Amino acid sequence: MTNYQTLLYYCYSPIENAEQFASEHLEFCKSLDLVGRIIVADEGLNGTVSGTPEACKAYMDAIYADGRFNHTEFKIDDVEEPSFIKMHCRYKPEIVHSGLRDPKEIDPNQQTGIHLEPKDFMAMKDREDVVILDVRSNYEHNVGRFKNAITLDIENFREFPEKVKELEQYKGKKILTYCTGGIKCEKASALLLKEGFEDVYQLHGGIIKYGKEAGGKDFEGKCYVFDNRVTVEVNSTNPVVISTCKNCGKTTPKMINCANPTCNEHFTQCDACGEELDGCCSEACMESPNKREYDGTGYYVKIPQPVNIEKISKRKHKNFAPKVESN
Repeated sequence: MTNYQTLLYYCYSPIENAEQFASEHLEFCKSLDLVGRIIVADEGLNGTVSGTPEACKAYMDAIYADGRFNHTEFKIDDVEEPSFIKMHCRYKPEIVHSGLRDPKEIDPNQQTGIHLEPKDFMAMKDREDVVILDVRSNYEHNVGRFKNAITLDIENFREFPEKVKELEQYKGKKILTYCTGGIKCEKASALLLKEGFEDVYQLHGGIIKYGKEAGGKDFEGKCYVFDNRVTVEVNSTNPVVISTCKNCGKTTPKMINCANPTCNEHFTQCDACGEELDGCCSEACMESPNKREYDGTGYYVKIPQPVNIEKISKRKHKNFAPKVESN
């Protein structure tokens, strides 16, 4: 029985006094008893909220009534319980971190890849002159991706600009970009155009919309989402599991967070290893004095954790930044 809904959306539209808007918008969401996470920036909105169908409808009506966000497209999922525990609405410099020194170098409202509806993406994706490019992070495409897609070794979308040079060999091809809901593709495709790629496209509405409107054909595995569902089914046409357990190598679709909060790694783990390691990625993490209680889901409410100097040093050495992701 589905008594709730989860809305996934974004909108690139300038917001004056965005910090004040974020504060007021948080109170509005709380007044509707919604839970979720919304990022507000001068450039627009990026959010996932969850609540009763009545509350979700009231929220969508309010977004459209605002006038600035008329081209927002909501992806709606029916769920058995709210997909978050709390409501957060925060101001940030960008609604998805581009990794550019000057984010204003690209503006999706001015230039971005050609939007392909799911049926058009499906019709183009297998052509010889086409390259399918996954612009998401490792932990996302490890659990699910399009058949024959090119993936990038990135921990966070902000690393995408550094990887564009690795795609030079595909400049003569049509580049079909995709992500979870479309927001990353807006900036990824804009950046590709800026760097001289001529035929750049993006899957409008992302993997989620493709699953709803095209049956998810040839999307292998599950789609990672940024709420307590962790992953969702997409392919109802020719589904297949591609992810494997980090610990034993057995095929499994299950993705969790390490029960050691200082580690908190996203990884795939089968139920047997989850039981044996108590939701941890390794025996070392099992020894953590702060280890969280594993309930079989591997999803935990975020709480402040002590700084892991060794982990940060490793990231700095690899030129990685701590992960703060978006849809």
